[in-house]
Amino acid sequence: MSSLREVLAGPVLEVAPRLLGAVLTHGDVAVRLTEVEAYDGPNDPGSHAFRGRTPRNAAMFGDPGHLYVYFTYGMHHCCNVVCGPPGTPSAVLLRAGEVVRGAEIARSRRTSRSDRDLARGPARLCQALAIGLAENGADLTSGPLTLELGEQVTAVSTGPRVGLRGAPDRPWRFWESGAATVSSYRPAKRLPPAP
Repeated sequence: MSSLREVLAGPVLEVAPRLLGAVLTHGDVAVRLTEVEAYDGPNDPGSHAFRGRTPRNAAMFGDPGHLYVYFTYGMHHCCNVVCGPPGTPSAVLLRAGEVVRGAEIARSRRTSRSDRDLARGPARLCQALAIGLAENGADLTSGPLTLELGEQVTAVSTGPRVGLRGAPDRPWRFWESGAATVSSYRPAKRLPPAP
């Protein structure tokens, strides 16, 4: 059986659907992943690494099996699993999941009306798991933040990524078909034409 790091060293479009059903645990809260998006570094205008390495995206250039966390819109954290060979900045955005342990703790971190929504969306997932910039670069194979592959999900749907202007039509969002925790699809808003 392959180790987690060996699985994550594969191509991002193979790794992304394989993460469905995996369980991400941070402390006393665990989330089973039901929705992810693939980002292929320099080959992908939607990726944070499309234009090369920066202090913000440096974790994407490291070994597979680490977490890349970023802050967006001045209020939310989002997290990605780094994959592919070292130096190849591919990553899988963790979009949504089902809290399978520590729901009471997750509820205390969120103002959700239903358990379905506790980790439904990338920012909510990070809130439920208390993931912030301090976890950027964390090794998911050991320590307080761990990722465990689950039984491979066989009913997988795919479609365009959410809210992207760069390569918006690539069907690189993967979700467990019929899962209640999958987030709603929203295309990017079109920019007004330049004056």
